[in-house]
Parts: sequence; structure tokens; C-alpha cells
Amino acid sequence: MDPFVQLMLSISLGFTMLAVALDLKPADFAFVRTHPRSVLFGSVVQLLGLPALTFALIWILSPPPGIALGMLIIASCPGGSVSNLLTRIGRGDTAYSVSLTMISTVFAGLLLPFTILFWTSLYRPTADLLNEIELDRVKFVISTAVTLILPLFAGVWVAHKYPVLAAKLNRVFLPTAIAILVILIVTGILTNRALIVDYAGTIFPIVILHNGLAFLLGYTSGKFALDARKTRALTFEVGIQNTGLGLIIVLAQFGGIGSAAVIVGTWSIWHIFAGFLLANIFRFREKKRLAAMISSEG
Repeated sequence: MDPFVQLMLSISLGFTMLAVALDLKPADFAFVRTHPRSVLFGSVVQLLGLPALTFALIWILSPPPGIALGMLIIASCPGGSVSNLLTRIGRGDTAYSVSLTMISTVFAGLLLPFTILFWTSLYRPTADLLNEIELDRVKFVISTAVTLILPLFAGVWVAHKYPVLAAKLNRVFLPTAIAILVILIVTGILTNRALIVDYAGTIFPIVILHNGLAFLLGYTSGKFALDARKTRALTFEVGIQNTGLGLIIVLAQFGGIGSAAVIVGTWSIWHIFAGFLLANIFRFREKKRLAAMISSEG
């Protein structure tokens, strides 16, 4: 990929993280202090459980290394803000959802490059792929960490010190970040039409299975330790990932490996469709449960 394009993508990566950080509010951190156990539990499921599940799925399916790389990058990314909306629609605990998104975002800003390199090193085909593209691991860690950490802390500082300014900036920055993601996806689809056709039979079943298992991991984990509303929130936190961040990382840091970019881009579309479907199922079930309670009391 052209060095100038990679530079622009790195700037877009920092801009996306800044937009996310500007949306963090003091109340998000306050919820963590008042509900430490449930937040810790949900964070472990999301930050460790999903990558571990993804790694196990890769071992079972043995996909091409580029696809495996894309799957591991998805699993290593923080939760997406769409999960907060879906949690609200699905009658889940929105404050819990927002707190988990905040924790995973901060974690990603600090440790995302290390997480990606750790999981990819455990699967030989992806480790060999990174050697083939001559990825400078030290440079990758430093450049990605700096690109993520500086905007993250700048956004959190502005949101804390100047909340009104942060709200105004976010009204511009967030739509811009979304527009960047849409442009990347559309450009990727047009550029990789032949690749999408060649890999369609492999990619779509993997994305559907991978995303379905992610939702299932969040739901079943929550059933063991959380109430119903937090369980629904955790379901979306694990199943909805910040694939925009993942896509920019693939393009900017991994030279735009086609199959990795395609699977991340496909996930970015599918998880929203699947998430809205699941949110409405939760919403319908909750309405039905409440109606049954009212009927029994009457």
C-alpha cells in the first residue's frame, strides 16, 4: 500500500479513537466504581473470552491465514458503540453496556497491538503470514499504541474538563468517523470484488458462525453471573465489536491483506444486522414477560 495512504489511514485510526473517547462521560467511570464485580466479569468475558473462543474456532476450521488474521483482529478490538444502542432496544442495562464499552476501549488504547501479536503468534499460519509480509513487530506496537493512546487520553481529558466542548466536537467527529468507516467498506468492496467472489463461500459462513458464537458467549456467560438486563447487555458487548477500528488496522498496519480486510468488512455489516434482529427478539420476549406478569396479577 502506498505510504501516503497508510499515513492517512493511521490518522483516521487516531481520529476514530478520539471520536470514541470524546463520548466517554464521568458517569461511565462512576458505574465501574459502584458495580466493580459485574464490570470485571463482563470485561474478562469480552477481552479474554472472545479471543480465546476465536482462537479455538480457528483451530477447528483451519481457515486461510489471512482470514484467521482478520478473525483475531476482530476479537481483539474493543466493543462497538452500536452495542449501547442495541442494548437499549433489547431492554438491557444500558449503563452496564456503556461501562463495558468504555473499559474495552481504554484497554484497546493501551494493549491492542500486544493482544493482536499474542494471539496471531499462537497460530502458526498467521505467524508465518506476518513474517511473509515482513511486519516490523516493534514498529507496529509503537505506532499503533501511539496512534491509539494519544487521541484516547486527549479525548478523555477534554470530555472530563470541558464536557460542553466535548459534546459539540463529538457531534462533528462521530459522524465523520462513521463516514470514514463507510467509505472504507465501500472502497474495499469495489476494490476487492473478485476476492469477495472467490472467498464468499468461505467468508460468509465463518462470519455468521463466528458472530453467532460471540453473541452466545456473552449470553451464556451472563446467565451464570448476572441478572437478565445485564445479560442482554453483555450479549451485545461481546457480539458487537468496533470493526471500523479493526478495518483501519488491517489497512494501515498490515498492508491491506485482502482476505483479512474482507472478513473484517463483512463482519462490520453482518453484526449490525444480526444485532438488530437479536435486540428485537429480546424486546419482544421482555414485552411478553411483562404482559404475562400483569395478566397474572390481574
